[in-house]
Amino acid sequence: MTADDQQEPQPLVLVADDEPDVLGAVVPFLERSGFRVLAASDGLLALDEIHRHNPDVCVLDVLMPGADGRQVLRRLRQEENWVPVLLLTQVGEAVERAMALEEGADDYLNKPFDPHELVARIRAVLRRTRTDGPPLATAPVLVSSFGLRVDRVGRRAWMGTRELVITPKGFTLLEYLMVHKDELIERSRLLEILWGFEEAVGTRAVDSRVAELRRVLGEDAAEPRWIATVQGRGYRFVGEVRGEEGQRTI
Repeated sequence: MTADDQQEPQPLVLVADDEPDVLGAVVPFLERSGFRVLAASDGLLALDEIHRHNPDVCVLDVLMPGADGRQVLRRLRQEENWVPVLLLTQVGEAVERAMALEEGADDYLNKPFDPHELVARIRAVLRRTRTDGPPLATAPVLVSSFGLRVDRVGRRAWMGTRELVITPKGFTLLEYLMVHKDELIERSRLLEILWGFEEAVGTRAVDSRVAELRRVLGEDAAEPRWIATVQGRGYRFVGEVRGEEGQRTI
């Protein structure tokens, strides 16, 4: 057996977008980055390609004829198809961002985007979906170390048997960090997640929210159990995270 025979096959990525210029730029870039790529120009074609080829990850535009990216995502999740999905959304559309994550997308990327950022997001999604249990992006409950438990459906969190009092933005921050465990999340990204482009706030607002969340969790920033600071960059969730089906009962 040769070394080439022992290599894992390249991940298969489906890219669905109705803009020829986007496909014309993204498809060859992904191929040069080490992926096999399928292309579709609308949502219905994307569904056909997904059912026929079982890609490792899907990149779906939210605005497409036939079926848009969110409709494709809903169809897949209804079929209990947990293929990782990254949605391409419109800049500044906070509703699109929220819906993308709530409906089971593994991540999203705003248009226009840097192809290098797309490759980084795809690789990150592939890393965190190669785990046992339900994918973190679609798990109703997230469980971490030291008794931390987050009910994403009920928007509630506990430390052991004690329910935590967390503001809506604090909850969104905790949820996003947990789903993206072990990843460095830049302050600018968290700023976009929490406030979008509609509010004129700076990255120090992110630091304030992290400090608030640490107070709620009872965490020492110098010896973090869950949220580690990456100096000059952002934050990383360092606790173990697993997904569970069903909600917590008290």
